[in-house]
Amino acid sequence: MKAKTLGELKASAYGPQKSVKDELRANTIKRLKENKALFKGIISYQDTVIPQIINAILSKHNFILLGLRGQAKTRLLRQLSDLLDDEIPVIANTELNDSPFRPISAEAKEILREKADETPIAWLPKEARYIEKLATPDVTVADIIGDIDPIKAAKLGINIADERTVHYGLLPRANRGIFAMNEIPDLSAKVQVALFNIMQEGDVQIRGYPLRLPLDVMLVFSANPEDYTARGKIITPLKDRIGSEIRTHYPTNIEDGMKITAQEAWVERENEAIILDFIVEIIEEIAFQARMDRRVDKHSGVSQRLPISLMENALSSAEQRAFVLDEKAIIRIKDIYASLSSITGKLELEYEGELKGAEQVATEIVKKAVGQVFSKYDIDSSKIVEYFEAENVLKVADLATADLTKSFKSVPKLLPLAKLLAKSKDAQIINTYAEFILEGLYSLKQIARAQEQLYSSAQESSVIKKSWN
Repeated sequence: MKAKTLGELKASAYGPQKSVKDELRANTIKRLKENKALFKGIISYQDTVIPQIINAILSKHNFILLGLRGQAKTRLLRQLSDLLDDEIPVIANTELNDSPFRPISAEAKEILREKADETPIAWLPKEARYIEKLATPDVTVADIIGDIDPIKAAKLGINIADERTVHYGLLPRANRGIFAMNEIPDLSAKVQVALFNIMQEGDVQIRGYPLRLPLDVMLVFSANPEDYTARGKIITPLKDRIGSEIRTHYPTNIEDGMKITAQEAWVERENEAIILDFIVEIIEEIAFQARMDRRVDKHSGVSQRLPISLMENALSSAEQRAFVLDEKAIIRIKDIYASLSSITGKLELEYEGELKGAEQVATEIVKKAVGQVFSKYDIDSSKIVEYFEAENVLKVADLATADLTKSFKSVPKLLPLAKLLAKSKDAQIINTYAEFILEGLYSLKQIARAQEQLYSSAQESSVIKKSWN
């Protein structure tokens, strides 16, 4: 049974009070010894970022995660609370999570003095011990540290110099917990300076009053490295006080990227849907190609949210067609092209890209990605190419499965090759692979295609002279 008073707590088996950093260190060591995962749902960081975070925790460091957008920085910080004890005792009805053994606020000290062992105890769960703030230029010292509240002084009938007139900010309220601040370069220099004392001396001062609050808190930050020169910067003395600087990164290989997208994308919908392996790979390859494209700003990065949003949007495009044709939803290449809106908004373009336009750049990146994936398949497509070189054309539209199969049959070897790749007898799946073959040949410039998915010879034919991609 949980202790409800200080006397009961003293008589219980509750051990000596640990600092937050000691608590995090002890629980991390325990999990390492038990070979348990410390961070759930985090992919691609097992050998890079996570070991550095563990080092920072074991060193009892405040730390900062530096990385481009969409690199799971906030998710990592939020999972730190899992390494805290399940719950801790605090003096009930106090603002600063005061320890019943070492209270720091005037309010808690007064309660302890008056009630002694009858001091009421509450139990604070670990979820409530994580406080997060997004740094913006309008954040003030009062928001983070606190300020004197004249109205509070009037209500209590006390002098404004009394400690009880203080309205505490977010940082003191994070006492005995973790205080996280995202995008810290956006914080004004004045507010950054206000963090010096708590990071080095472990206390804060409010409005020049000789009020010292020996806070027990773990401080963690996140930032985009480009912010140092773009929107703001972390001032040097604050950087010097941060124990560890840890760099995050995008997935280093397609396989990890696909795992992240599969984990995060909303694809479990109420209607039956099919997402083929090559589609998953193409969608992930698009992000990798975008990160390498010279027209895309490397300093801004290409968020991992791009393939996640693209997967969801492409599936919605497939659903839309399926509802009309009364068939299963299956993502086709054309659904990826139909979902360019999930790409364009996530690309910061260089001057060359701005001249071309985001949609054109995105279209060309999709084309490159399709070609990259298609080139991994060992396919003898000579008969298909010969068909188009003989001035034949083929238009691929939103047709019912039977009509689409009939259309594809006109191209020699196309359906047999598609069946070989599909390893399925499902006509919808076979047709999707057939379109992939055509789009792959187009991406490798062996055949041509107009915007309305009209395929022809790689040499410009008078039939489809207009609107080349």
